[in-house]
Amino acid sequence: MGKTAEGTLLKGKRILLVISGGIAAYKSLELIRRLRERGAAVRCAMTSGAEHFVTPMSVSALSGEKVASNLFSLTDEAEMGHIELSRDADLLVVAPATANILARMAQGLADDMATTLLLATDKPILVAPAMNVRMWVHPATQRNIEQLRKDGVAIIGPNDGEMACGEFGPGRMAEPLEIIAAIEAQLGKPLPRHLTLVSAARPAPTPASVQPLAQGLKGRRIIVTSGPTHEPIDPVRYIANRSSGKQGHAIAAALAAQGAEVTLVSGPVSLPDPPGVKTVHVESAREMFEHCFLNLPVDAVVCAAAVADWRVAVEAPQKLKKSGDLPPTLKLAENPDILRAIATTDPKRRPALVVGFAAETENVVAYARKKLQSKGCDWIVANSVAEGSGTFGGDRNTVHLVRGDSVEAKASVEDWPTMSKQDVAARLAERIAEHFSASRRKKDKSA
Repeated sequence: MGKTAEGTLLKGKRILLVISGGIAAYKSLELIRRLRERGAAVRCAMTSGAEHFVTPMSVSALSGEKVASNLFSLTDEAEMGHIELSRDADLLVVAPATANILARMAQGLADDMATTLLLATDKPILVAPAMNVRMWVHPATQRNIEQLRKDGVAIIGPNDGEMACGEFGPGRMAEPLEIIAAIEAQLGKPLPRHLTLVSAARPAPTPASVQPLAQGLKGRRIIVTSGPTHEPIDPVRYIANRSSGKQGHAIAAALAAQGAEVTLVSGPVSLPDPPGVKTVHVESAREMFEHCFLNLPVDAVVCAAAVADWRVAVEAPQKLKKSGDLPPTLKLAENPDILRAIATTDPKRRPALVVGFAAETENVVAYARKKLQSKGCDWIVANSVAEGSGTFGGDRNTVHLVRGDSVEAKASVEDWPTMSKQDVAARLAERIAEHFSASRRKKDKSA
């Protein structure tokens, strides 16, 4: 559906957004903006904790409404303002929903404006949990979640991913557009297939499923390439691919969080260097090639960069000028194929795992299978960059993991749902950790 259909669904709907105090509160600002884009009226209530992460002024400016936070306001409460707020909305949304506010909701407490609104309403409630992974899997939190389900509260997320605290697992708040989809589902639109509103039938996570990030790849050395390359035509112009570097940088961060010693070879991007990663900045494909080989040998290489296939054979020393009606003729030369060179290098230097990326506009999986064989690498992460996909420069990605190390006759394919680039990175880091763990077990058995 296009923007018009989306806008029609939420147009005129009244959403009461309750913002509680967690690091994910900054996402609530994007959620407000997206709701208003679709024609919804948004009023907001904030806990005192939320005000440590986002200011009432910012929330008010984006929503266009006064923020409710003081239960004992003489002016607002003279006419029972909290009752009016809770009854006027079509839907109440709690995002982020911390462990604290979920516990208070489950117990029926009403000790501040936010929980009073939630207890006083007769309208449906949607919550988007966000907390440390071990808080989420704690039996007390799961009891509260189960009680809220029984009370009819809808729950979107949490997503799996890397935490600000340095752990990995369920606990990341759903992305704003995922929450929008859940809101639309509450108002009658079918939920996209890749999203799930939690129901009583969904099993609770267990502590055994939660792993500290520093375990899986500890002691492993990995190179990641990211971003575009710029191939100069003259001192002003260059040839490049459309790459923001968001996916490659996220992969480097996810591997480092799993304990790997990561070298990121990055083309020109506007992103900060990932923490805990050695970053080498380059401009051209030849520079990227050189620095990749300088850092061999390593255990694995992930070639996520969008490397320009060609460069100008001879770079003009001065800016090329228009002369007459004909444009200048540019003679092109082929750039080094970094992925193939690493995958087919001397076996003593070849990494145990070589992962490439395939950005395609059509026949994504078929072309990825061909690339897997022609490059000689082990895995290909394939995605669509066709017009309208939003992959280049966007924050989300839909990928297919094509693995040539499968026991099957031909490469196996894992089709991953659309998710944030950080979550794609975290899942890929998990697969790499699992690969090395399986290789180690196999080696131990044969010893």
